[in-house]
Amino acid sequence: MPSNKKYNLVAENPQSTVVAEYTPQYRTAKAYQSEAELERAFIEQLGSQAYEYLSIASETDLVLNLRKQLEKLNDFTFSDAEWEAFFAEEIANPNQSIAEKTATIQEDYIKNLKCDDGTVKNIYLFRKDKIHENNLQVINQYTTEEGQRSNRYDVTVLVNGLPLVHIELKRRGVAIQEAFNQINRYQRESFWAGSGLFEYVQVFVISNGTHTKYYSNTTRSEHIKESIEGSVKKGKRSSNSFEFTSWWADATNRPITDLVDFAKTFFAKHVLLNILTRYCVFTAEKQLLVMRPYQIVATERILSKIEVSTNYKKLGTVEAGGYIWHTTGSGKTLTSFKTAQLVSKLPYVDKVLFVVDRKDLDYQTMREYDKFEKGAANSNTSTAILKRQLEDSNARIIITTIQKLDRFIGHNKGHTIFNGHIVLIFDECHRSQFGEMHAEITKAFKSYHLFGFTGTPIFAVNASAGGRPDFKTTAQAFGDKLHTYTIVDAIADRNVLPFKVDYVSTVREAEDIEDKKVRDIDREAVLAAPERLANIVKYIRDHFDQKTKRNSFYKLKDRRLSGFNSIFAVSSIDAAKKYYAEFQRQLKDAPSDKKLKIALIYSFGVNEEEIDGVIDENSEDTSGLDKSSRDFLENAIKDYNVMFGTSYDTSSDKFQNYYKDVSERVKNREVDILLVVNMFLTGFDATTLNTLWVDKNLRLHGLLQAYSRTNRILNTVKTFGNIVCFRNLEKATNESIALFGDKEASGIVLLKSYDEYYNGYKDGDKEVRGYKSLVEELLTKFPVGERIVGEQNQKSFIRLYSAILRVRNILITFDEFSGNEILTERDLQDYHSVYIDLYNEFRKADEGEKENINDDIVFEMELIKQIEINIDYILGLVKKYHEDHIKNRELLIDINKAIDSSVELRNKKDLINQFIASLDAHSVVDEDWQKYVEKKKIEELEDIIKHENLDHDETYKFVRNAFRNGSVATTGTALAKVLPPVSRFSPGGERSKKRESVLDKLTRFFERFFDISDGKI
Repeated sequence: MPSNKKYNLVAENPQSTVVAEYTPQYRTAKAYQSEAELERAFIEQLGSQAYEYLSIASETDLVLNLRKQLEKLNDFTFSDAEWEAFFAEEIANPNQSIAEKTATIQEDYIKNLKCDDGTVKNIYLFRKDKIHENNLQVINQYTTEEGQRSNRYDVTVLVNGLPLVHIELKRRGVAIQEAFNQINRYQRESFWAGSGLFEYVQVFVISNGTHTKYYSNTTRSEHIKESIEGSVKKGKRSSNSFEFTSWWADATNRPITDLVDFAKTFFAKHVLLNILTRYCVFTAEKQLLVMRPYQIVATERILSKIEVSTNYKKLGTVEAGGYIWHTTGSGKTLTSFKTAQLVSKLPYVDKVLFVVDRKDLDYQTMREYDKFEKGAANSNTSTAILKRQLEDSNARIIITTIQKLDRFIGHNKGHTIFNGHIVLIFDECHRSQFGEMHAEITKAFKSYHLFGFTGTPIFAVNASAGGRPDFKTTAQAFGDKLHTYTIVDAIADRNVLPFKVDYVSTVREAEDIEDKKVRDIDREAVLAAPERLANIVKYIRDHFDQKTKRNSFYKLKDRRLSGFNSIFAVSSIDAAKKYYAEFQRQLKDAPSDKKLKIALIYSFGVNEEEIDGVIDENSEDTSGLDKSSRDFLENAIKDYNVMFGTSYDTSSDKFQNYYKDVSERVKNREVDILLVVNMFLTGFDATTLNTLWVDKNLRLHGLLQAYSRTNRILNTVKTFGNIVCFRNLEKATNESIALFGDKEASGIVLLKSYDEYYNGYKDGDKEVRGYKSLVEELLTKFPVGERIVGEQNQKSFIRLYSAILRVRNILITFDEFSGNEILTERDLQDYHSVYIDLYNEFRKADEGEKENINDDIVFEMELIKQIEINIDYILGLVKKYHEDHIKNRELLIDINKAIDSSVELRNKKDLINQFIASLDAHSVVDEDWQKYVEKKKIEELEDIIKHENLDHDETYKFVRNAFRNGSVATTGTALAKVLPPVSRFSPGGERSKKRESVLDKLTRFFERFFDISDGKI
């Protein structure tokens, strides 16, 4: 065919991973569908998409198929000796954990094979460069007998013979959380069994036909670890509970939930292979993150824009770029680095410059970037290193701050890099990127593409008055909007939390003033009046525990924490000084349980009032401060040094480190209130933060950015971000939410009122019952102290009490709830006990032979654990009992009720009761308890060693390590050294069974003693 100049190929469009818009197919089926029928329909759908169906009954068949698939992929035939060595060493190595197997799939998928003739050959487990060479097969009802108990898995997708995607199904009408819990059980009981091939699964899919979600393997394995050990080992609280599963969607963010629709889109071959090969990120903390659909769309739209604008020769104009509007907290940084990584592989691009605002370049982000390219992120102020990297042809991705890049441009006019084909990606591209620096950058580079990521774009409405008129809005600076994912989308998908906003009135007439234009001295004076500040500090102290849920418990890293922490944003450095002094004054004589750890940070800001009420502050320098402000900060940092044993001050070098240390301690919930003027109100992520106290006029993007510090998802205890305003920001809040969500957004973004949660409300046509009516039903149907007979009644109780726990979890942060709880503390303990009893009963039944008994109920165990009784509380009651000369039977009943209502203490009930029985007139409760615990600990461990015939010294070493690390090691060689000699190849999998029973006993021992001893054995 003759070439036609008019139709030359400008950009080839390999299929998009996320479909542009999806219309669900019309369902005609009306009949009841069983789980088996649902599974059959799903497999038929995959068959129609050219998946090969395979009937595999045993691990031998699975391994045989794996060998065949790898031979086909690599066009190579293994000899038996080569295969056995390769399989044992590279694929089924018993010392490899799930994280190491994930690293194999994500990074190290080309293995070396030592051939019989002495040569070495590359064996691909997976082709990432030519994805359609990978072969997809589907198997179902695979059964394994080798774990703790035999299990049968629903559907698994094999890629080149390795199980990489696992699907667990429940029939329609059953909560999909149950499929999540079922996979939890498999991972605990049998995924590791035999050759451990199921530990290669990268992505899990759960569905009940109507709703379908997906999530990564480390979400799963960490969730198991946390539920077994009650601890998270590394990094910030990992996203491991059911809250962190994701919906699949089309490019308009409409979720695709039905299983058949999900199969047509997510399981389309090119989509699934793209997700596995391109859209997973394995982080420095060994966490596998599978990108969400909106993140993939954004990445692909940028790649497509680069290709089209390069071919159309649009470089160096706004048409070569664009911006991504993804709301704060939706994972923009992950999207932007994945984009940078993929762009850097384009052959015609010389460099990718990833430009961040100085204050966002924290340790975590740098470590992530460093994982993509060693040494890419340098966090010093020297432009010399930046210059060296720009001149190094091997440095493909360079991370820099906008300030450093601006300095480099100023000092290196005419540098060759300015002629290179450069892609600039700005993370959080608002405010400081506009204006002069932006103009300098675009003037210096000739052949560039400019992309921005923002959670709050600048539109004409919220553009500032000063600065360059041609760079006011995000679109003027970056070009077209390429994709949108607003706060409304994120809350609907449950990727971030809604806000609960309280307006606390402090001075009626002075609050509504906008202190930006009207510099009304009298009103300013009223707002800064010492009595007002004293009242606000008192309000914060009185309500701190309630707002930050200090009586609720959860696990973070190795620590059991109560409640969350907060930021207090004030209007000026002057106000910050006054507030800090007032806190110190009021806290001076406070009892130890009412003391709060307050940190103060501010620095000199470029003093131009921004339209949104937030000024850019410099986190690296305090030299612009006047003497009294700097001296005050110096003293506040001295207080901080005393509190944490550090040695910071306001000198340039140490202040930067103070900033980083404060950031780290807020994330670890070591600081209770961080007092700020502008810092930390944008770009700062701490999942433990749930409250923002505001005495400052915020507006538009500044308001939403500041509020969004509080709405990161952590666990079921944290259900919303708490905003407490000491000025009337209601109009500003509604304006901001309308601008960045839509006109109807406040119904989704803001929590409902106290009255609606307490008395109920209408949601469309649906009646949502309130706390009062739920509790009344509870007291009528299930009176305190009466047994609940029959499975149906037990399930009704669980559903009803779960609903009460969920709404009570929200109500306890409302001031009005106090005194209207209806249920007394004692009632709660009694109901808790029944709930935990049923949980344990159903769990036992679920783990036994009875199939699906627990299918249609979901227990809110995280909410039960948050209202936790601890050992100190129990010992307090025991002391009282002892002081009453061991006669007060009432107290004994109290003690046992309290223990029964606690998940953590139930396994210590016999210990506590035996201890109480051993008390006499001469006992000293605290000392005797410690001695008693030490004695019982040794006795019980010796007993396990004797019964299981374990190696004495290795067992003690294993347990000591568990106590030191705060968790029991379930992988690695340490456990193998403890076990008595059993042949690995014994028939019936004796070794596996022995390993599991010993692990089970040692874990129970650990859980029984760890939190009541001083971490030693």
